[in-house]
Amino acid sequence: MTNNDIFKKLRVALQLRDDEIVKILELVDFRITRSELGAFFRKEDHPNYMECGDQVLRNFLNGLVIHMRGPKPVKGAVPVKTEKAKPKKDEKAKPKKDA
Repeated sequence: MTNNDIFKKLRVALQLRDDEIVKILELVDFRITRSELGAFFRKEDHPNYMECGDQVLRNFLNGLVIHMRGPKPVKGAVPVKTEKAKPKKDEKAKPKKDA
């Protein structure tokens, strides 16, 4: 399986459009145009077909991690505590009575 095949399968499985892939690659400071990207998804016998290199796929995967999880936290930073929403007294679950 080639890098192009892997890239195509990820694109379909994650339902990504070309512009979304370009934005994902920009998250890791990798610039690519939509036309260059389209060349990776063409059939191998097409005259404009271009082989997807390891660097492109690696940067896409790294950008995808950031896109899905968010940026890596900075070491030494204090995490922000968020309060969980507490149910109001009226909203507490009431036990069901057997009929």
